[in-house]
Amino acid sequence: MQRSQPLLLLATLVLAAALTACGASARSVPIDVHFADERIDTWHGFTRHSFTWDGCPAWVVEPKAARAGNPWSWCMMFPDAFTERCAAPGLLAAGYHHAFIDVGNTFGAPSAVMHLESFHNELVRRGLEQRPALIGISRGGLYAYRFAADHPGEVGAIYGDAPVCDFKSWPGGKGKGKGSPGDWQALLGCYGFPDEAAALAYLGNPIDILPTLAEAHIALIHVVGDADDVVPVAENTAILEQRYLALDGTITVLHKAGVGHHPHGLDDPAPIVEFILTHRQP
Repeated sequence: MQRSQPLLLLATLVLAAALTACGASARSVPIDVHFADERIDTWHGFTRHSFTWDGCPAWVVEPKAARAGNPWSWCMMFPDAFTERCAAPGLLAAGYHHAFIDVGNTFGAPSAVMHLESFHNELVRRGLEQRPALIGISRGGLYAYRFAADHPGEVGAIYGDAPVCDFKSWPGGKGKGKGSPGDWQALLGCYGFPDEAAALAYLGNPIDILPTLAEAHIALIHVVGDADDVVPVAENTAILEQRYLALDGTITVLHKAGVGHHPHGLDDPAPIVEFILTHRQP
C-alpha cells in the first residue's frame, strides 16, 4: 500500500496542475474583434474595427494590451462628444476595450434595446467580459438605464454624464427644462405610446427602475453641470441619487458649478476612470 502513495501523490499533483491550467484559461479567454465587413482605422490613438451589426453601424476599439478578463466600456450615444473628457481613452489606456453601436435616435425604446442585446451577446461570445461599464451621455442615459433594467446581470457600472433620467423632463419639457417638442413627438412614436398621457404614466424611466439595479449591485457615477437648463439636475440626477441612496445603492455625483449641459465630462476624467476600475464586476 505504501508503494502506491507516490503514484497517488503524482496523480494529485497532475490533477491540481490541470485545474490550475483550466482556471488560467478561463481567466484569459481569447478575444476576437475582427468582423467580416470591418474597416480598420485609429480612434484616439487606438485601433478601431468598424462594421455593421444587426443592421446598425458599430465599432470596437482595442487597447494596446488587454486587461485580464477582457473588460470593456460601452458608449450608448454620442461617442465622439468631448471624448477626451469622458473617460473612454483613459479606460483604453487601462486595458479596456471600448465599443459603440448606433441604434439611432430612439431614446432607449424597446426596438433599440433589441439591437443592444444582440450587440452585447456577440461581443461576449467573442471573449469580452459579461458586465461592461456603460457610458450614458445626455439622452444616452435613457439607453444605458433601460438596458441595465432589462439585463442587470450584464452591467458592471454606469457612468452618466448630464444624463436624461426622466424623459418627462427631456425631451418632454414638463418641468423647468427647455424640452424638445420634435424629439418628444419622436419619442412617443418610438415607444408606441398611443398618446402623451400614456408617456407621462410610464414607469420605466431611469428614476423608476432603480431597485433592479441596486439588487444587482451596479455602481453609478454621474457628472452634472449645476446650471444645466436642458437636462436639469433637480429633475434628473438629483431624484435618481436620492432614490438610489435610499436603496443602499452605490452612487457618486460630481458637480460642476456654473456649468450647463456642455461641456460633458471633466477637465481631468481620472476620477471617472478610477471609479469604473474600482467597481468593475466581471
